[in-house]
Amino acid sequence: MNILRVKKLTQYSLIAMFCGVASVGGYAGYLQIGGNFHEVIPNELYRSAQLNESDLERKIKEYKIKTVVNLIGPRNDKWYRGEISAIKNQQINHIDFEMSSTKILPNEKAIKLVDILKNAEKPILIHCRSGSDRTGLASVIYLNRVSNLPEDVAERQLSIQYGHFGIPFLSPTYAMDETWEILETAFGIENS
Repeated sequence: MNILRVKKLTQYSLIAMFCGVASVGGYAGYLQIGGNFHEVIPNELYRSAQLNESDLERKIKEYKIKTVVNLIGPRNDKWYRGEISAIKNQQINHIDFEMSSTKILPNEKAIKLVDILKNAEKPILIHCRSGSDRTGLASVIYLNRVSNLPEDVAERQLSIQYGHFGIPFLSPTYAMDETWEILETAFGIENS
């Protein structure tokens, strides 16, 4: 192979890699601009990134949300105060359930989350900062443990479609995928 051909091949490879990275980055940006809001089960479960006060109020009204589950946990900042204000204005339930997107969720906490999701007044909106990792895991848990959907259907909630990049050894948010694998065993899910 001559040197000119190697240079061209290298250039094309770099251009293709750049386009791929730009596409993924553009899609992730698009998700965030739109609040990464998705219907998981109509009139039952919705998921999103953390929304500002006016966007949250709008989603609550539009989808008749009865409970908001905040997976970030309580904070002393403008965003959290805005969320609490939106909740009070709408007179709906608010539940703080703090978890990390980069650490495995202990089984005891996962069982508590199942209980919260089973008993919360519906429709529920669950959210975390970006709406992709913690919210993805909570959606998987809801679909499988509350709605009794098969694991392969539930697991689709932890995907790039929602901005989740669960890549072993490269992505710290792979902890959400690892958590689900552990929970499959703990819950006795077959074919896990």
